[in-house]
Amino acid sequence: MTALATESFREQLLSRRYEPNVAAVNELCDTFQSVKPDTVVPYVDPMHDVDECRIISLYSNIGTADESGFITAGDNEAATRMLGVQWKLGLRPEFVMPWNVHPWHTPGEPNGKFTPDQISAGLKPLLKFLALVPRASVIVAHGTEANRLAQLLLKTEVPLLWRRGLKTYKVRSLSGRAFAGTEARQQQYLDEMHVAYLDAMARTGLTKAN
Repeated sequence: MTALATESFREQLLSRRYEPNVAAVNELCDTFQSVKPDTVVPYVDPMHDVDECRIISLYSNIGTADESGFITAGDNEAATRMLGVQWKLGLRPEFVMPWNVHPWHTPGEPNGKFTPDQISAGLKPLLKFLALVPRASVIVAHGTEANRLAQLLLKTEVPLLWRRGLKTYKVRSLSGRAFAGTEARQQQYLDEMHVAYLDAMARTGLTKAN
């Protein structure tokens, strides 16, 4: 029964992917997939909102695409960590939106460590995505690949970036070897993310929950 309920919930979410608050960005995902029809481009969950989004969580999407069909922070542990950071800060989902460094996944195959060309290939999709979230002015880059793409982005001369005063923060990926270590070390990584997101919220006019 649990498996059936989970599948039903996923189907419900997928059926809502073209709701007005996320339609534009998920139609963009369809466009990217049509460019490479043998790939899968995960969608943005309908709990997010293109008009309200202030902060982009940019993930280094190493590994396989999530079975849900949506962009995630990584495996279940990674997703739990990300939700924990957001919950402690009171960062509601409509104010933050996820994006992947390399939008594409090959079905059934994990993405390995991205090549420079694969990271560069994510630049135009990221710019098109940013154009759809007009209030976003902060990128929190999770992991090495995300940070490299963020640096490439800042080197462009696109007026959109300086008009918004775009700022980027570098933090760790939420899963894999990047999050290995003792419990104390992992807590340190989470604390660093907490600080980055708290500062991002302050920059974008969002207040921490009491």
